[in-house]
Amino acid sequence: MTTEKAVAHHWRKFKERYGLVGSKCESCKHYFYPTSIICPKCRRKGKVKEYKFSGKGQVFSHTTIRVAPEGFESYIPYVVAIVELEEGAKVVSQVVDRSPEDVGIGMPVEVCFRKIREEGKSGLVLYGFKFRPVK
Repeated sequence: MTTEKAVAHHWRKFKERYGLVGSKCESCKHYFYPTSIICPKCRRKGKVKEYKFSGKGQVFSHTTIRVAPEGFESYIPYVVAIVELEEGAKVVSQVVDRSPEDVGIGMPVEVCFRKIREEGKSGLVLYGFKFRPVK
């Protein structure tokens, strides 16, 4: 992805990436991330509202990345997890501040704001949320 495309994509998702904002369906009370205008569970239009998640949850599943894609080499080894938020929505994110061996299913985590990656030669730095163990 070129730098120009990465910047445009990043800024379109600003609220979601910076504030952990998703959606809640007023009809079925289902929470989901990322935002959508149609509920993926009950498919009813017009009942979906923007929702800012608490940022607290637990590791649902995880894996350790040992060979990283471009832009993530400085983090290896690192953990990518599916985090189930208190509200029930699941998000994929990096787990930080813990060695890969110490991350486990059910571990309580909370959202934190961190550098996601740098764009190659341009040096553009992209920020967003990651999760860290609850202290």
